[in-house]
Parts: sequence; C-alpha cells; structure tokens
Amino acid sequence: MNLLVSERIKLLSTRSPWWCLVTAFGIVVGTAALMASAGEGDLSVADTQGGTKIALGVVVVLAALAVTTEYRFGTIRATFQASPARGPALVAKAVVVATAAGLAGLLAGPAAWLTAEVLAPDRTAGLAGGGDWRVVLGSGLLYAISAVIAVAVGVLLRQTAGALALLLVWVLQGEMLLGLIPEFGPAVRDWLPFRAGAHLVSSAGGPLGHWGSAAYFAAVAAVLFVFAISVAKRRDA
Repeated sequence: MNLLVSERIKLLSTRSPWWCLVTAFGIVVGTAALMASAGEGDLSVADTQGGTKIALGVVVVLAALAVTTEYRFGTIRATFQASPARGPALVAKAVVVATAAGLAGLLAGPAAWLTAEVLAPDRTAGLAGGGDWRVVLGSGLLYAISAVIAVAVGVLLRQTAGALALLLVWVLQGEMLLGLIPEFGPAVRDWLPFRAGAHLVSSAGGPLGHWGSAAYFAAVAAVLFVFAISVAKRRDA
C-alpha cells in the first residue's frame, strides 16, 4: 500500500501527467465534436470514438515518462532502495499509471459520444445495447493495458527518447504498415497487440471477438511486463 501511495504522489505531483491526461481527453472529445460539426452523414457509436487512437499516443507517452524520468534523474535508485526486490515497486507504478490512464478513457469515451449527440442529435446513433456501451467505455480498458505496455518499454529502454520514439511509431503507424506488407501482413495484422486492443472500441471484433481480442492484448502486456521486471532485477539501476 505504501508503494501505491508513493507512486500516486510521484505521478500526480507534477504537471506533465495532468497535461497528458487532459490532452488525451481533449483529443477524444474534440475529434467527436469535429466529426459531428463538419460531417453530413450518420455517425455510428464507433465513429464518435474516432480520436481514441490518436489520444492513445498521448497515453503511452504519459506511461513511459513515468519510468524514464526516474531513470533520467536517478530517482529510480531511491525507489529500488525502498523496494529491493524491485518487482513490487514496478507493479505499483504500473497499477497507478494504468489506473490514471483507464479513468481518462472511461471519462473520454462517454463524453465524446455525448458531445456528438448534443451537436448532431439527428445523425448520432444512440446507445442501443451492450455492444454500444463496450465501444463507449472500452477506451478505459484499452488505455489501461496500453499504459502497462508503455511502462514495460520504459523499464526496458530507460531512455526517454528511445522509449517514446518506439512507442509512438509502433502505436500510430508501425502496426498499420506491417499489416500492409504483402508477404505476411494479412496473416499477422489481426495478432498485432494494439490492433487487437482497438477492437474494444470498434464494431469489428477480429478473429477472437471483442473480448477475446482484449484478453489477448492483456496477455501480451502481462508477458512484456514480467519480462521487463526480470530485466530490471538483473541490471544496475
């Protein structure tokens, strides 16, 4: 519990995490507002979540910085001195960051749909069933799992520039470009982790279905995070 409190204080006592959370929220809601104001066609519930992927880039930046900033300024040594096993400290950090990211997603998704509904009530689809609610609320789970992956990448790379470059390229363009390669793209694209996670906020479910894709995405995050902990235990801070 002390580790969780410590990580919460470290995350929320500086401005950059707050700016990242507000920016992610603003991107999701702002994109919905633009689509509702500028377009003329009908908007599905999934359409109102069109800014989710762009905002995901901000979420992974927030999560990676929570780790790489500590390595940059050397405060990670004090963190590991307080928790010599290192694993519990990293788990606490991941829990706190994932919770913050998840809450941002849980707020942004419904706010985006509501914004579109207010601006274009005649063109915006209503929340008719469980699938629609999954789309609206799914960004919370998507952002939480993505934050765990970003924390793991931050632990593995330790350098801010490298971690952010890898995450942003992979999340925003990398998986899409891999899926376009004729030799193997069609075979692997449905198994790329962030593409699988994105099924939470889309009408398409992929080969595993919506919740199966979410479970696969979470499993990838768990494996990567466990690997990051094992690496952190073996090397100097």
